[in-house]
Amino acid sequence: MGNGSSKHDDESSTYEESTEGSSGSRVQKLRHRLHLHCRRVKNSDESESNIRRRKLKEEDFAGIALLRVIGAEMKFKDKWLACVSLGEQTFRTSISDHTELPVWNSEKKLLLERNGAHVARISVFETNRMSKNNLTGFCEIDLYDFLTRDKIQLFCRIPSLTSRYLTLRDPTSTAGIVGNISLSCSIEDPMETEKSFARRILSIVDYNEDGNLSYAEFSDLIDAFGNQVAASKKEELFKAADEDGDGVVSMDELAILLAVQQEKDPLINCCPVCGEVLQVSDRLNTLVHLTLCFDEGTGNKVMTGGFLTDKQASNGWMFNVSEWAHFSSYEVGLRSGSSASHILVFDRRTKRLVEEIIDSKIILSMRAIYQSKFGSGLMDKGVKELLYSISEKQGRKMDSAESAKDIPRFIDLFKDQINLAEIKHPLEHFKTFNEFFIRELKPGARPITRIECDDVAVSAADCRLTAFKTAMDSMRFWIKGRKFSIQGLLGTEVCSNAFINGSMVIFRLAPQDYHRFHVPVSGIIEKFLEIPGCLYTVNPIAVNSKYCNVFTENKRVVALISTEEFGKVAFVAIGATMVGSITFSRKEGDYVKKGDEFGYFSFGGSTVICVFEKDTIKIDDDLLENSERSLETLVSVGMKLGISTKKYADTELPKVESCVIGA
Repeated sequence: MGNGSSKHDDESSTYEESTEGSSGSRVQKLRHRLHLHCRRVKNSDESESNIRRRKLKEEDFAGIALLRVIGAEMKFKDKWLACVSLGEQTFRTSISDHTELPVWNSEKKLLLERNGAHVARISVFETNRMSKNNLTGFCEIDLYDFLTRDKIQLFCRIPSLTSRYLTLRDPTSTAGIVGNISLSCSIEDPMETEKSFARRILSIVDYNEDGNLSYAEFSDLIDAFGNQVAASKKEELFKAADEDGDGVVSMDELAILLAVQQEKDPLINCCPVCGEVLQVSDRLNTLVHLTLCFDEGTGNKVMTGGFLTDKQASNGWMFNVSEWAHFSSYEVGLRSGSSASHILVFDRRTKRLVEEIIDSKIILSMRAIYQSKFGSGLMDKGVKELLYSISEKQGRKMDSAESAKDIPRFIDLFKDQINLAEIKHPLEHFKTFNEFFIRELKPGARPITRIECDDVAVSAADCRLTAFKTAMDSMRFWIKGRKFSIQGLLGTEVCSNAFINGSMVIFRLAPQDYHRFHVPVSGIIEKFLEIPGCLYTVNPIAVNSKYCNVFTENKRVVALISTEEFGKVAFVAIGATMVGSITFSRKEGDYVKKGDEFGYFSFGGSTVICVFEKDTIKIDDDLLENSERSLETLVSVGMKLGISTKKYADTELPKVESCVIGA
């Protein structure tokens, strides 16, 4: 049956010998039955429980994928590991032998949701004992492709699925190939998961593997459910289940009992595999949880889970020790304290968490400056003037011909985060680093959502986006500077009462991003207002700090756009440390169409903020939900931001007397 693993057979026999002379109670037998499985999931139980879980709705459940990473063909010998990332979870294989043909034979079950994450990224790393492991190649696979294939079979009955070879792409080159990886995948649809529920539960305590439960086995199962009420009436439940009176409970009889009890008094309080407490009345989430936990007995290793990104999963032991030493942590949320060591963002396209690349020394220095009273004191002692001076000097340096030599190193640093195929001109075209930094893209590289509909607002930049219904929400979930206000951001000349409680969207550009910003709405540019200021970093480490007021103290330019669908929209381009200049390509009085180029930032990270008048835009739910978790969403120019509510509010409803009801 599907609850053991061949790779631990020796350990199993040892365990049997150690327990044979004991009391031999049914509880001990149950523990032995679960012993090997618990060993296989123990590494991921605690950490995976920390990953956000939301209640799964029946209409959202698309199936469960069993993805197997078999092996790879690489171009040189090393010790290799593979990581699988889907949504907000990442899993990793063990490390292979030193070879160019690594074999992992590792598997993991993955929950698929309709409109949820379905493109899995497989990353292969060469390992280093004393330093960080290096990303060598990656590929992506759409798990939805398998839903359209021949109807699903049971996981445990298809150990030899036809494997698929995928090309591993070089993260440093758009055309480079570094090897191939062998994968297989099967999908169990919701109907099959429902049918298999009783089979999986029965097999956990079916010690003699005859497909039926004796009273002793049935009693152990009830104990494993963790339901004290059910445990007190085992005989009554057994008689109710044994409908044909043959003294055993078959799989069909168990399925009927579970279904009937679900309507009356659910039996399962705890997962009989991992022990996690479950929602008592939630059958769907219970069966999904148990299916994900259950070992199908394929003999393959189960990947280690509990990671958020492949970068975290690939860390070597020495790097993990250094991480522990300065109390860092991987988690979604505000970037403060130990959480500031890693910046995680949610990729809207792939629906996957990714880690932003930033040097650890820079992180430590930013924490020292922006997240402490000591750093705040330094700002008052002249550090802000120093940052301004450094930014100006760096801007001049990046405009020099000598700076062009930094372009290849910059591309290598950000590897697969810069798509060279999208760039309008070849790299030889750029004579300075800043020319490359403000690079143009090929026509059509950023399609604009519903370009013909002016009542749909779009993303103004390739960026990490946070969006809030009101400024108060932004201060609850993201902006922690004590002096932040809409009036302070826009200035008295632009700010009106309509903006005070309006929606706000923050577009944060990282150095590796395309640094031209675009118009999010169609309208006429009424005015530009330049506001002098400092050049603090716009990194979340500063924005999330109570000691710093980045958006109201930094140098910025406010553009006011008058639109028919959204009223007036304030577009604020904010400078930052190492940003040489803010350049607009349009002037007052120009009509702009959403998606049009509006300007660009020279070298450095930077930010755009759009403020809408109250009740004029309905921002997309996924953007709001992520922002309420203090999680930025990675978006591209032209992606949908929200729709106008003003247009529909202004539509006059028909009068009752003018309505005719036909017979």
